[in-house]
Amino acid sequence: MRLEGGCYCGALRYVAEGEPALKAQCHCRACQHISGGAPNAFLLMPPEGFRYTAGTPKTFARPDLEQPVTREFCAECGTHITSRRPGLPWVVLKAGTLDDPAQYGGPQMAIFTHEKQAWHAIPEGMPAFEGLPPR
Repeated sequence: MRLEGGCYCGALRYVAEGEPALKAQCHCRACQHISGGAPNAFLLMPPEGFRYTAGTPKTFARPDLEQPVTREFCAECGTHITSRRPGLPWVVLKAGTLDDPAQYGGPQMAIFTHEKQAWHAIPEGMPAFEGLPPR
């Protein structure tokens, strides 16, 4: 699978090649902050298949956390493109940044539901986990 996408203003562009290991929606508070309040729709993509083709992302990792997630985003428009979590050998790619979001196809599960808001919708019958799913 080949996915292409970028930020809202076009300064950052990427290509992600390979098969997604997972497609999910995350309800954690950090994702609510990043998304503006909604759950975060993402794909786990192989890092060897991910590269920026235009621009260089700005990065942020919270200095007060022991193992912070590094977030990559556009310095111009602020669009959040990826997250990279310590110990996770995948690029967490934000579905909304795809040129063709229909390629996402929808989440397979919801995670960190213990932090979801009452108005967040989880599709009926979709597996949901209070934290990370069992490995």
